[in-house]
This record gives sequence, C-alpha cells and structure tokens, in this order.
Amino acid sequence: MKKRILIDMDGVLADVYQPLMEYQYTKREKYISAEQLNGIKESEAFPDLKEIVTQNRFFYHAPLMADSIEGLKYLNDKYEVLIVSAATEFPGCINDKQQWLEEHFPFINHRQMIFCGRKDCVMGDIMIDDHPKNLDYFMGEKILFTQPHNFQLNKAEYTRMNSWKEIMKSL
Repeated sequence: MKKRILIDMDGVLADVYQPLMEYQYTKREKYISAEQLNGIKESEAFPDLKEIVTQNRFFYHAPLMADSIEGLKYLNDKYEVLIVSAATEFPGCINDKQQWLEEHFPFINHRQMIFCGRKDCVMGDIMIDDHPKNLDYFMGEKILFTQPHNFQLNKAEYTRMNSWKEIMKSL
C-alpha cells in the first residue's frame, strides 16, 4: 500500500506571491520584493488580500511554481497523492481551483482533490504545506515549503524544502 501524501495548492503548487505583489504595485503604486516580505504574514504584507483573491479569477490565473508539474507527476507515481486546499476560506474560488488543477495537472483526477475549511480532518503520512498552522496538528511527516511568510521559521519538527527539485530528491 502506498503512503498518502497531502499537498497544499496555494504557495506550493501555485505561485500566489507573484500576482499578489503585482496587484499591490498596481493598486498602491508600491513595489514590494519577495525579500522584503520575509517573515511577514501575508495578511500584513498585503492589506487588500481578501479583496485580491476574491476577484478576477485570482486562483485560476495563478502561475505555476517552478518544476511543480514534474514534481507532482513524480509524487503521483510513487504515493497516494491528495491535493488539499482550504478553499472555503475564500467563497467562490473552488471552481477556479479545480479548473486550475485540471488544466495544469491532468494526471490528477477529481477524487484526488479535497477542498475544505480546515485541513486537520484529512489524514495522511506526509504533508507538504507552506503554512505552519496546517502542519502543526499533523501527525505524520511535516514538510514546510519555503515562502516569504515562513522564511524565518525554524522548527525541528519540520523538514524545510525550498523547491520542487528538493522534494523530488528527498522523497
């Protein structure tokens, strides 16, 4: 029996920082680099976060994280993969997220997609997520995918991964 691996979507498969920074620049005429965001919560870095992600099909248009297609295909062949997204946090985005996954990862079927309000109800052996709040409750192996908001976090119970290439080498 294959091990089950839970994979977050936003910040792990989808690059949400790039469009957030672009929107912030367009709306507030203030350029913010990824380095300037290190250690700052997304809600603090982007005061218009909820407005941004609930309009113009934000999640559908999110760019891919580098090497995520190759990486997810690799994991999908080796593990029982479930994509787990706290999608109900932003009403109206579930269809966009499902369409995005279907378009970019056609080898992932609808039975591998879980859209929920909280991730602590989903069980697995390994979890890859960029938010510690989702990893803290998890009982299996915890992989923290590096993003600016978690850059300075250093917890012994997390294995930090900076890229999909690292994930493929490690798993």
